Amino acid sequence: MNKGQDDSFDMALANLELPTAAKIPKKENSQLVGKEDNPTIKTSCSSTSKASVANPHCILVHPKQRGNPILKSILNAPLEFRDDIIPDYVVGRTTCILYLSLKYHNLNPDYICQRLKELGKQYELRVLLVQIDTPEPHNALKSLTRISLLADLTLMLAWNADEAGKMIETYKLFEKRPPDWIMERVESNPHQKLVTALSNIKPVNKTDAVTLLQNFGNLENLINASEDRLSQVIGLGPRKAKKLYKTLQEPFLAK
Repeated sequence: MNKGQDDSFDMALANLELPTAAKIPKKENSQLVGKEDNPTIKTSCSSTSKASVANPHCILVHPKQRGNPILKSILNAPLEFRDDIIPDYVVGRTTCILYLSLKYHNLNPDYICQRLKELGKQYELRVLLVQIDTPEPHNALKSLTRISLLADLTLMLAWNADEAGKMIETYKLFEKRPPDWIMERVESNPHQKLVTALSNIKPVNKTDAVTLLQNFGNLENLINASEDRLSQVIGLGPRKAKKLYKTLQEPFLAK
């Protein structure tokens, strides 16, 4: 993005009316431009009503995305093309996705601001999915990061069409998953807890931790082992042994 484009982008961003709080889609009776000329175009009020009776298992797709290669990668969720939605994809009652090619953004830097004006305050989770398809993405990503922070967007990056499609699919598949479903599992087995604790000592990995417990039998023997004895454990070596010994000799509780 050159200097002129950056200035234009900043002006558009400055004039953008950004939401102060995330909201679910509103049922407003505003009309789309050209409704009188094309009776197939519905008002946003009727479109919200239509969207509410859509198949809840489907990813709603705006017709403008028809032909986008990323759709070929969405295999585990059905697609439903709807001309009554504003975002490119709706993957939940309160979740939408705006898709943006970085190459297109460099040619049309004001495009994303216009899309956000159209979207308004709709949807609680608003994702900006950017496909990296330029060799030098850093300046453009800097601008998009800025607007994402200001417009309450979640910025997601995909490095190819297949990855972008899988991200959209995953949002839909995880729509009703509880938060703890994707949280790290806490081990309940004492042995596994000890393996996890030891592998948190850099550069000791889980294989090293299992080997150490097999050699010393329990934590007490491991703590009382000398640095030289630790270095003799197969796969550990002097560097890991030194770091492990130093860590184990430190007080566990601060005085």
